Amino acid sequence: MAKTSTIAKEKKRVTLSNRHLKKRAELKAKIIDEKLSIEERREAMFALTKMPRDSARVRVMRRCQATGAPHAVYRKFQLNRITFRNMALQGLLPGVTKASW
Repeated sequence: MAKTSTIAKEKKRVTLSNRHLKKRAELKAKIIDEKLSIEERREAMFALTKMPRDSARVRVMRRCQATGAPHAVYRKFQLNRITFRNMALQGLLPGVTKASW
């Protein structure tokens, strides 16, 4: 189980990235746009660097919803492999059966 402070930090990153998503996209579009002058593009670059680091979507980490573990998390179920296996064997995940052939 992950520390509650780590899970809270991840939630904060998610909210920050969602809040600044539109602004970051606009600044990145200005940086790429070759029609703008070099000064305007540079200002957009500086504005992007002044934004909080945790507002970047890259900083958000996928974590297990049950335990908060950071590794081996299946996207579809949002569970790590160990929790997924235990829940599947207990029959808590609908539509998931153990393979046998």
